[in-house]
Amino acid sequence: MTDVLRRGRASLAFGFFAQGVAFALLVTRIPAIQDRYGVSDALLPVFLAAVPVLAGVGSVLSERLVRRVRPSRLLRWSQPVVLLALLGVGTGDRVALLAVALAVFGLAVGALDASMNMLGVSLQRAYGRSIMLGFHAAYSLGGILGASLAWAGAHWDLALWVSYLPVVVVLVPAALVGSRWYVDGGGGGSAEEAVTGGGAGGAEAGVGGGIGFRVLLPLCLVMTFAYIGDSTVSNWSAKYLQDVLGSSEQLATVPYNVYMVTTLVGRAVGDFGVRRFGAVAVVRGGAVVAAVGFAVVAGAPGAWTGMLGFTLLGLGLCVLVPQTFAAAGRLAERDGRPGASDAAVARLNVFNYVGFLIGSPLVGALGGAWSYRGAMLVPMVLVLVTVVYARSFGDRPDRYGGGHERPRTADVGRGSNEL
Repeated sequence: MTDVLRRGRASLAFGFFAQGVAFALLVTRIPAIQDRYGVSDALLPVFLAAVPVLAGVGSVLSERLVRRVRPSRLLRWSQPVVLLALLGVGTGDRVALLAVALAVFGLAVGALDASMNMLGVSLQRAYGRSIMLGFHAAYSLGGILGASLAWAGAHWDLALWVSYLPVVVVLVPAALVGSRWYVDGGGGGSAEEAVTGGGAGGAEAGVGGGIGFRVLLPLCLVMTFAYIGDSTVSNWSAKYLQDVLGSSEQLATVPYNVYMVTTLVGRAVGDFGVRRFGAVAVVRGGAVVAAVGFAVVAGAPGAWTGMLGFTLLGLGLCVLVPQTFAAAGRLAERDGRPGASDAAVARLNVFNYVGFLIGSPLVGALGGAWSYRGAMLVPMVLVLVTVVYARSFGDRPDRYGGGHERPRTADVGRGSNEL
């Protein structure tokens, strides 16, 4: 039993890692993609907005698909599709081909994100302790590697397909091999079901249920606010440092890299914090640190102080999204209906893309109409609202949100200390 869980955990972490690489390679090479296809500045936002919109559609569809097939099967085949679509973006030569590749990428990413987090929630339930942040740390590590590869491609002026092809050649077969050890689990099923692959996640589920949107609403808002903050950093940190704080162009590229590194560090140690202090305390602490980060950025007198603010943002925001998925799984487990956990994760995942769509235009509009310093206060306030909703992350404080219960696998396998 413990070997099954260990292999499942490692293979899923690799899946998160591969997705981080693929997504970073796409978003960090947008200028090169625009040049390759001759996409105008007016048309580019349409292409960029289409990806998260279609990803939301893919996430909604995945909720229906996992009533008939296991989440592991959905993940097994959506991940290669994402990687091949990325290669398609790099090899096409007409705008129509770019549109098709990005459409496929968006739909597959939605299914991939949803199914990855479904498996993460079920594995955490089987372990009986917080491990969700570790999976997202693997995603952050993949994002750092992908961004580094993209920088190398841009630095050496490599064609897009030259940058993408080696990555796809390595990751597609590796992901397919790793998918052999994915561990399925049903929404609200026992730890034994998570280990053996039984429960509502399988094809026999048929009539998967789900918890009501009203119950999920606080978590949906937290997910949206977290991604508004994240998209603010990814889209505006460089411009803010250069245009508002007067840094050099070279120094302006540093904040996002620092943000990614601190996100990785925060997630790498975050599971320990959840086990020691509980999910509610970690979420509240993360929200407060992120809000302080935005305040420092808004009031920074110079570039180095601004970078300190973006560093705090990475440490604060990094815990919110993984813990939101974990909290949805706990709420669904309490509901106890077949398929409730998978349905909750799929629905919650949609608000990932809602926040991404809102964040960048919101800051841009406020910055243009008011000031960019003032615009940074808006995501600060939204992140602070998370403190109010943090109690929704507790559900049952003695269960792998508070760190006091022994791993549930002790009930079905060999000693829990082996995990």
